This record gives sequence, structure tokens and C-alpha cells, in this order.
Amino acid sequence: MGSEPGMGWHWITSLAQYCECYVVSEGEFRPQVEQWMAQPDNRELAQALHFYWLPIGGRDVQRCSRIRQMCWNQGDWRFYYYYRKWQKRVADCARDIIDVQNKQGEPIHILHQLNMIGFREPGYLWQVSKEKNVPFVWGPVGGMKMFPLAYASSWKQKCFNWLKNQLTITQLKYSIRVKRAVQQAKAVIASIPDSQKAISKYYGCDSIIIPETGCEAPLIRQVGANLHGFSVLWVGKFDYRKRLDIAISAISATKNKNISLTICGSGNQKQIEEARRLVRELNIEDQVLFAGLKKNSEVKSEMLRADILLFTSVSEDTSTVVMEAISAQLPVVCFDCCGMAAVINDRVGIKVPLSTPRYSIADIAETLNQLYINEGLLMQMRQNCLTRASELSWGNEANQIVRLYRTLV
Repeated sequence: MGSEPGMGWHWITSLAQYCECYVVSEGEFRPQVEQWMAQPDNRELAQALHFYWLPIGGRDVQRCSRIRQMCWNQGDWRFYYYYRKWQKRVADCARDIIDVQNKQGEPIHILHQLNMIGFREPGYLWQVSKEKNVPFVWGPVGGMKMFPLAYASSWKQKCFNWLKNQLTITQLKYSIRVKRAVQQAKAVIASIPDSQKAISKYYGCDSIIIPETGCEAPLIRQVGANLHGFSVLWVGKFDYRKRLDIAISAISATKNKNISLTICGSGNQKQIEEARRLVRELNIEDQVLFAGLKKNSEVKSEMLRADILLFTSVSEDTSTVVMEAISAQLPVVCFDCCGMAAVINDRVGIKVPLSTPRYSIADIAETLNQLYINEGLLMQMRQNCLTRASELSWGNEANQIVRLYRTLV
């Protein structure tokens, strides 16, 4: 899985190779977790994982389902009310764990606020840290970036994102709990450069950058899979932040019928209709394939067949899709912003500067045409992805965290 569930799971299973982990979790994925832990191949690692389940709606199954849906509906601010109350229960659970472990002579050495990564809800483990004198680590933490207003596709979106930017700045300046969490933390981990700059600017605190997502083991790629053209892959929700329209328009702007675009993902009915209408208006229906929603395994198969991942999002922390592309030895064309700015370098992709949508379409089209005619560069980038995937692997990132832990204990 992607997003916070997949991120949290990969972090704890990677850290459990080095640490005894006491994990307080909401419980939506408890059945999957318990099934995984019961498998013989996982039992050794599972012995280092101790789960404490705290359903967000208590024992009321319907209430749990309703609140979880608010979480999945990104932008539903009601969720934060329930999430904050849940974090108080997490803090109480952490206090109990610390007390029990102290009695058993096996004390907790680190309190780590890991998930979700948004800075707006820092939880209360920093409070427990102060009470119990246990070092507190926060991060990777993100959500501190500003939306580039030039890429809002309507006045309504521009107004909405301007207000959201102002709210983010206000919360960074004045949120008492965020400030106290940073002050109490022995270490703060920023997910992207924008977050690191914000932490320094608003709190005068140094932080280290470790992406919130990591690369899995490299996938086996068939060399020369695309003998009859140049295949560009786009993956994501048809969300305004993802700017699918820029990707579609860039394919048209290449004026190269040998370049095709496969779109994996979907949106609401209006978003789907708008994307299809743009393809018709640009008269590139023979170059664009709407593949629809696909399972993660199917998306990875598409990555192994593609020549380039075109990632046109303008507001992300570190996208799982980008990490998966690197693992699949798939070079990436993206904007020079957000988490992509830190993860993608000129060895594994090409970053296009943020400017305006019109200029971006031209820049991406030119980039795709250059890669189309330069097979040698593309092959070199594919080879470089193996090294970059190792640098960004979950194991390597967990190792960085463990080294950090050891400096605090």
C-alpha cells in the first residue's frame, strides 16, 4: 500500500530488524497485520513487533468506519477533531507501556512520533517524554510546503490554496503544541527540503532530511521492451494537485506520434470527463490510453514496460510512486519541487523548474523529445536507478534512524 498505511508499515518492519518495537496503531489494518505475523517466514521479525490496537471510534464499528472514511477523504477537516482525541489515548497507552517495561527491567529507550507525517497534529508523545524522561523523536514530518498558486487551475482553486497557504503559515507560527513538540524533541526528521527550511525558520531548530517513503528491492526489467515507440507512464488520482492536464498537453506538444501516454488512476466523473475531453480536443486519442485504477502489482508491471514516469504533481511530500519507479529502473521526469527535488537527481531523471503551466508544458515536451532520441542517456539513467534505489531503500533509511537513536540513548 501507499500513503501513510504503507509508509508506517515499512518503517516499523524495517526498524524491527534493529529494535524491539512497541507499536500503538489505530487498528484499521489489524487483520492484515495479524495474518502477516502468523506466516512462518515472518515469525522471527514479528517477535520484535508488539502491537497495541486503539480503534479510533472505540468499540463502535460503525463509528470507526465513519471516522476512517473522513481520513481517506483528504481535506475533510472534521477528521482532525477525532484524530487529536485519539492521540491523547495514544499518550496514555505509551505511559502504560513505559511503566510496565520499567517494572520488567526492559525500559523503553525512545519515543517516536512517526505517523501521520503532517505537522498539524504532533500528538502528545512529547508530553510523555517530558513526564517520563524518555528521549522524543518526531518525523519524518511534512505538510509545511506552500502550494504554487500559478498552478491552480481555476480562480476557485487559487483562492482555496491561497487560504490554505496562509493557514499553514499561521499554524507554523502560532500552534502551541507544534512548537512544544519541536522544543521537546531530541531529534526532528524533515521529510523534504521545504519542511527542513520551515522548521529552521519558525522554530530555530536543526533537522535532518529522510524521505518518509523508501525504495523496495529492485524489480527485474526487460531490456528493449518497447521496440515500437516511446512509452510514458502517468500514475495517480485525477486531483488538481497532480496536474494530469499538463501531462496530456505535453504529449500533444511533443508533436511526436511515436510518444504514447498510459494513464493509471482515476477520479470523480467530472475529472474523468475533463481529462478525456482534453485528449479529444488535442486530437491525440491514438496516443493516450486511460488504463483506469490498477492494483499495485499491476502498476509495477506497467512501470517495467514504460520508458519514463511522468510525474506532474506540484504539491507532494515524497510520493510512493516515484520511489516505485526508481525501484523499477524507470527514469522520472518531474517538477523540481517538494519531495521529488530531494529524491530525483540528474542521474535518474530530469527535473523541470516550476514556472507556469504553459511554460511547463513546453519544457516537459522538449524533455520527452530529448529522451526519445537519446537512448544512451535513458539506458544510463536506468542503470543509475539501481544505485539510487539502494541509497533510498527502506533498510538504508531505517539504518539512519537507528544511528540517530543511538546518539540519543
